[in-house]
Amino acid sequence: MSREQLIDKAVATAAEVVADVKPDQLGAPTPCTEYDVRRLVNHLLFWAPSLSAAGRKRTVPPPAAAESDVDLTAGNWAAELDALLRDRAEAWREPSAWEGTTTLGGPHEMPAEVVGAMVLGETVVHTWDLAKATGQVVSWDDGVLEFLHADLVRSAQMGRDLGVYGPEVPVPADAPLIDRIVGLTGREP
Repeated sequence: MSREQLIDKAVATAAEVVADVKPDQLGAPTPCTEYDVRRLVNHLLFWAPSLSAAGRKRTVPPPAAAESDVDLTAGNWAAELDALLRDRAEAWREPSAWEGTTTLGGPHEMPAEVVGAMVLGETVVHTWDLAKATGQVVSWDDGVLEFLHADLVRSAQMGRDLGVYGPEVPVPADAPLIDRIVGLTGREP
């Protein structure tokens, strides 16, 4: 599978999980200890425009509201998040998205392939968080998980150093790939 297909495949899975989140599950805890489902959805809605813009080599103005201020009671947040996820897939589907440099909205440019891997990780891991929190069974394309695992083996320590990931959770080498991925990000599979 080409890297241009990775986020597209991950988004297809994410969209299925988002569609099955029930309103009474918004207060449920997630494996990401900072968030319950509501706060995780807020996080996803808040950062989605920047993740898509990075694939297009653009920046978006910072949102007027803080991440925690996204109002899930107004409108259909699931449809909005679905549209934002699909826009992410479209942005990263182009080969040029993975070439050169880009930014996640800040002043620092990074290699686009590094940012693309980060966007893939954000999509897969937070989809896993939502699925676990809402009792959904989810599976991903093997190519997506293989790419992400190889990337995290190289980059997870940097994520821990930046405070993005918690301490690694040891997972057996023969555990399912998604378990090894979330273990690298500090989650208990």
